[in-house]
Amino acid sequence: MIFFIYQFLLSIIILFSPFIIIFRILKNKEDKFRFKEKFCFISKKRGPGKLIWFHGSSVGEILSAIPIIRKYDNDKSINKILITSSTLSSSKILEKIKFKKTIHQFYPIDHILFSKKFLEHWKPNVAIFLESEIWPSMFRSVKKKGVHLILLNARITKKSFNRWSKLKKFSYSLFGLIDKAYSQNSETYNYLKRLNVKNIKSIGNIKFIDDYKIKSDRSDRKLFSQFKKYKIFIAASTHETEELFAAKTHILLKKKNKNIITIIIPRHINRVKQIITEISKLGLNIATRSSKKSKLKNIDIFVVDTFGETKKFYKIATTVFLGKSIVKGGGQNPLEPARFGAKILHGPDVDNFKDVYKYLSKLKISSEVKSPQTCANSIVFKKKMKKVHKMKYLGSTILKKTLNELDKSIYNEI
Repeated sequence: MIFFIYQFLLSIIILFSPFIIIFRILKNKEDKFRFKEKFCFISKKRGPGKLIWFHGSSVGEILSAIPIIRKYDNDKSINKILITSSTLSSSKILEKIKFKKTIHQFYPIDHILFSKKFLEHWKPNVAIFLESEIWPSMFRSVKKKGVHLILLNARITKKSFNRWSKLKKFSYSLFGLIDKAYSQNSETYNYLKRLNVKNIKSIGNIKFIDDYKIKSDRSDRKLFSQFKKYKIFIAASTHETEELFAAKTHILLKKKNKNIITIIIPRHINRVKQIITEISKLGLNIATRSSKKSKLKNIDIFVVDTFGETKKFYKIATTVFLGKSIVKGGGQNPLEPARFGAKILHGPDVDNFKDVYKYLSKLKISSEVKSPQTCANSIVFKKKMKKVHKMKYLGSTILKKTLNELDKSIYNEI
């Protein structure tokens, strides 16, 4: 009954989807050509042979799996790897990564008709879903096709567990479809067990794995040589109100450090016009990455409004504030800037990364801030943080364990 209601509501949404899609395209949240993939108008051919399918919601999930995907991308026994995701930003970042036989498609709306059509076309040998991606229609269709279903780096929060628990019979049948689940923490392990997942193992959070590398272009040299002349503070993965938080922090910092630039890397670059409008009201001078401005004289705020360049800026950072933590959002992954030796600052709400922040706090790499004043007081400019090698060791250990586990499923199924 619940599944029928779920499908009925999705059918209604699909009827109104043209208006929703137009709105999202205008807001630069949707690819104006490829959005059709979400309605199962598939744009690429499968080809013959064995296919492994990875699905993650957005940038964070996909990037955490890149080192794993690379291993199978180089495996001659696997003919193709399919990555699906739901966001425009994830597709843009994947365009910048060079693969041999890995392709990207947008994940279809979870209607039973789309799920069946998707699987009939792609015929995956193994389906690997990342973190919290639990989709009733697709999971049912996957199991009917006899495809091995894995939940990798599984994450179930107390809030989501309580929601699933309200639909106990439905949730038990849904989670019972998962062949293997690899939890990223003990909390998730216990929740999955209570939700009827039979085969669960904890191997650690794959976000600790050192991710892919992006080389700087020659055109970047002029800009980054300019940054060397300034003290740099970075606010990354920011959401609404957090750009103002960073700008107000900059004003406080500027009272003591005239030679300072704050770099803001918003989570969603479609908000850039709004961000510039808000910060301009504070009387600050702003430049954007897309303007290709290399002379930074008199610039207060530098807004990165391009995809896939975050790591270039983390390389020059000594302190990074991670967003979605002042607003109620659960935080963003702090491991990438921490790997570059940056001190990590965050707001009070980091529920999505409790274990990660606990680990960084233990290493004295991260600390919580609640106001622009406490943020300004916590920023360091002189040197990079130490103990980064401990994270790298942990990441390499988790990568080995993860590949060993996935190999058992992937090679048995193909």
